[in-house]
Amino acid sequence: MKPLQIGAFLLALVVSSLAMAEGGGDRTFDRMMSANDRSVELFVAKEKSHDPVVVNDKAVGQTRDL
Repeated sequence: MKPLQIGAFLLALVVSSLAMAEGGGDRTFDRMMSANDRSVELFVAKEKSHDPVVVNDKAVGQTRDL
């Protein structure tokens, strides 16, 4: 009876460890978020390097930044 209980315990341990396995999803999500952050940083740096576009509204006589 003792070996049967030990076997059942080991089986439960193996099944639980397989259920909790990562599978790579977290790493993939982390890489995706890092790439997204980097692209946003590059976009912001590129947009800051340009002067703002000014549109003249002749009907009202005001200017607006786009």
